[in-house]
Amino acid sequence: MTATVTTAPRRRGVLAKKAVLPWVFLAPGLLLALVFKFVPMGKGIWLSFFEVRPFLGDRWVGLDNYTRVLTDHRFQEAIGNTLLLGVGMSLGAIVVGFLLALLLEGQARSLKFVRTAVFLPVVTATAVVGELWRLMYYPTSDGLMNSALGLLGLGPVPFLDNPDTALWATMAMGIWMTAPYNMVILLAGLAGVDRSLYEAAAMDGVSLRQRLRYVTLPAIRPALAIVLTLAAIRGLRVFTEVYVLTGGGPAGSTEVWMTRAYTLGFTRNDIGGASAASVVLLCVTLLLTVTVNYFRKRGDAR
Repeated sequence: MTATVTTAPRRRGVLAKKAVLPWVFLAPGLLLALVFKFVPMGKGIWLSFFEVRPFLGDRWVGLDNYTRVLTDHRFQEAIGNTLLLGVGMSLGAIVVGFLLALLLEGQARSLKFVRTAVFLPVVTATAVVGELWRLMYYPTSDGLMNSALGLLGLGPVPFLDNPDTALWATMAMGIWMTAPYNMVILLAGLAGVDRSLYEAAAMDGVSLRQRLRYVTLPAIRPALAIVLTLAAIRGLRVFTEVYVLTGGGPAGSTEVWMTRAYTLGFTRNDIGGASAASVVLLCVTLLLTVTVNYFRKRGDAR
């Protein structure tokens, strides 16, 4: 009886140590996230209700910053550019990533090397990639893109200097950068597809398009849901690609929500307005994430 009484507290102590140990390892990362992410986020939400006046003291303005941001015609134009760029980048990157996953699926060693090479744009700094693409888009006939067009007998195109083409040129670079990331997630989904389904489809004489539609796509639906959610969030928060390539120009044709908020905060020194714009983007991102997850769970339930 005594042994049982003394053993129970020891077991509870061991369980308590096991429960605490994971938090000990997570503590440094959580501390960094708190200091560099959540505290600045809270500060930004707080400043969105003030007219920030350095050395003079902040003045409470309530929702005036939000009203001013939502009624500003430059922000309204940026909303349209953000939606167009985000939808184009998201859908394009998903389609290209899916095609790459189908082409590079397998266990051969050569495919592993090719997959690593294809994934390089994801791990390369966005600023570096943007600078390289800016050089490729050089508006004279000496540029890489225009040299290729010259072989087809087409004149040099000012990709980034023309308001009609700048946004599409930025979209192409965004698709090139993000498609390999989607490819990796979709490759993981393809690895879980039951191969017997492919064999049965081949025996029944099913065409390639029908196999993709009725076997592959339903099997990788969870992976597609993850890719769609991440792509939608990434599309709304696009900034570096636009800032490096065009800076929002020409004539505001590529200005998106984030570049407009950046200009407002760091060029015009309107910290309150920039904070309000960032909070609005945060709320839209959260709403989009919840909506996508709702429809994903609804689809899985069916």
